[in-house]
Amino acid sequence: MATLPDNPIRAKIREIITDNPHSWDDAWKQNVTPWDAGAIQPPLREVTQSGEVVFPKTGRAFVPGCGSGYDAIYISSELGLDTLAIDISPIAVANASKNIPDGLNTRFEVQDFFSFSVPDDEKFDLIYDYTFFVAIPPSRRPEWGTQMNSLIKPGGYLITLVFPLDPETDVGPPWFVRPEHYLGPLGGGWEKVVDRIPTASSPEHVGRERLVVWKKL
Repeated sequence: MATLPDNPIRAKIREIITDNPHSWDDAWKQNVTPWDAGAIQPPLREVTQSGEVVFPKTGRAFVPGCGSGYDAIYISSELGLDTLAIDISPIAVANASKNIPDGLNTRFEVQDFFSFSVPDDEKFDLIYDYTFFVAIPPSRRPEWGTQMNSLIKPGGYLITLVFPLDPETDVGPPWFVRPEHYLGPLGGGWEKVVDRIPTASSPEHVGRERLVVWKKL
């Protein structure tokens, strides 16, 4: 498979990020964070306000690879969920923690998603994955699926914002992704309740993302 030409920012990311997950902190140190939009992703607001899915208004939410935490804070404020968000980068978590409004039930922690676990009575009602799936090597996607199955309770929702839907390449991050790539790792026991192109996207995301919401049976 041919490697497509990189834009300078993506090339820099691929220069910084190694097989060591902690190299993501180096990207934050160098301020090379093109995934940080400075605001929540419009499709997340759209799907939570459209009424097409009745998301829980009590319980717990989880956001892996949270970055500066805009989406996690939105989930907590819009849905009223006790929200835990994690990132492998201490800088990202420090930045996100500064963004929490007073009185909001949102918490940020430095954690490795693949070693993270919760007791059965603390499983999540909602999980949101924006750029985490595409940030991990495809070889780890089965582990991603195992973790998602272990962290979300029956009847819970997994919101996946599939981005970037760019031409196929064999290098990353971000790694080549299509909506169907989530199917194998998740396995059976899930119902797809939303699968569509968002009507609201940030300008640079138009035509490059798809919104898929899954419900665990």
